[in-house]
Amino acid sequence: MKMIDRQYLATPFYGARRIAAWLKNQGYRVNRKRVRRLMRIMGLKAIYRHPRTSQPAPGHKIHPYLLSGMEITRPNQVWAADITYIPMARGFLYLVAIIDVYSRYVLAWRLSNTLDGGKGLAVNDRRPGIVGAGADPFPAADVSDGQWWHDGLVG
Repeated sequence: MKMIDRQYLATPFYGARRIAAWLKNQGYRVNRKRVRRLMRIMGLKAIYRHPRTSQPAPGHKIHPYLLSGMEITRPNQVWAADITYIPMARGFLYLVAIIDVYSRYVLAWRLSNTLDGGKGLAVNDRRPGIVGAGADPFPAADVSDGQWWHDGLVG
């Protein structure tokens, strides 16, 4: 523990992996898990810049959550969009899905190899129909100006 403390004071940006490697170079038989446990007992953590992914930029507009207090009671009342990536051997594929929140029915989906907002995930002027939903309570202009994907329509 004395060696860990001495190395931490010299290089506070070293984590358990680098301190374990340094101790092995010094001739001590330790593994990373033991160094991590000892550092936790001593209250030592590596000091480094963390990504600021959840902190908004100054002046960034905060949008209200429009569904709070709303009871979703029927299909075609609320739709949600989701974008996820699928790792491939060389790069990623991006999957965009439009989902009916009430029925969890996938209304439309699209695969693309880019997320540039251009042709890869471009929206086209066609709305998907929902099987068994009855009359559409929302006119086409109310939902993203009536523009949806025509690839991967379900139904």
